[in-house]
Amino acid sequence: MKYLVTGVSGFVGAHLRRALLAEGHAIVGVDAMAPADMTGLRFHQLSLMDAAGLKELIADAKPERIIHLASASSVGLSWQQPVDCFVNNTNIFLNLVEAVRQNNLKCRILSVGSSEEYGPVAPRDVPLREDRPSNPMNPYAVARVAQEHLSKVYSKGYGLDIVCTRSFNHLGPGQTERFVMSSFVRQAVLVSKGELPEIICGELGIVRDFIDVRDVIRAYGVILEKGTAGDIYNVCSSKGVSLREVLELICRLVKIPSKIRIDPSLIRPIDNPVIIGDGAKLKAMGFIPAYSLERSIEDMVDFWKGKL
Repeated sequence: MKYLVTGVSGFVGAHLRRALLAEGHAIVGVDAMAPADMTGLRFHQLSLMDAAGLKELIADAKPERIIHLASASSVGLSWQQPVDCFVNNTNIFLNLVEAVRQNNLKCRILSVGSSEEYGPVAPRDVPLREDRPSNPMNPYAVARVAQEHLSKVYSKGYGLDIVCTRSFNHLGPGQTERFVMSSFVRQAVLVSKGELPEIICGELGIVRDFIDVRDVIRAYGVILEKGTAGDIYNVCSSKGVSLREVLELICRLVKIPSKIRIDPSLIRPIDNPVIIGDGAKLKAMGFIPAYSLERSIEDMVDFWKGKL
């Protein structure tokens, strides 16, 4: 089967490329930057803001499935650059579905969303089900909700075959330090090497549902194979853990004292105190996460030790 993957050069894209190649699929990759590894990949360096260029690429590639990973995915960065984040994340998806519609291409599209779409919730409201109304409270989440609504419009109004995810916090080897889990692991490794005196962090009381990127890739495959057009699926572990607990686990695995310093600049203006997903809908389709939190962190420690 032929796949078109946007954002192929990113963290999830790299893992997805390897998984698809292992299954014998053909991959057309699109990104504004070239990936470090192009093995088995037909790559196009293209900004998805270039609507004409994207339409031409779609017409030429004729993919059977499209996985839309491309986005400015940092919540923190969206607070610093709200206009750029919203315009980019919304318009690149709109350009993609328009290119498919205008080319009259029959293919299945996976629209990747975020658990941030749910917004702040009380502990009694978790785990979060897909039928819970969205309540985005940061610029990134607002853009993701807009993308999800565009998916519904193009699915119901134009007949495009689109399935949507609300993907919860990813982790795994290869993730950049812009994301909290990878930042913690990287700093812990540097502390173990004597190159940092302590781990600098933001609010540690928040609770998140972390899922390994390799499980995320498997979940996307299940949704593409069995999902209903126009429907939404949580991609999560269904388990919540506080950032404080995560940091303590990392310190134990790296074998360092738990030396931390809270930096107020890392605390967001509005943050969701608890995000835990209900994965029952995806479980009913046969998906069960395979990676434990500890195994994921161990692999991230190995990655950062090798990189540093």
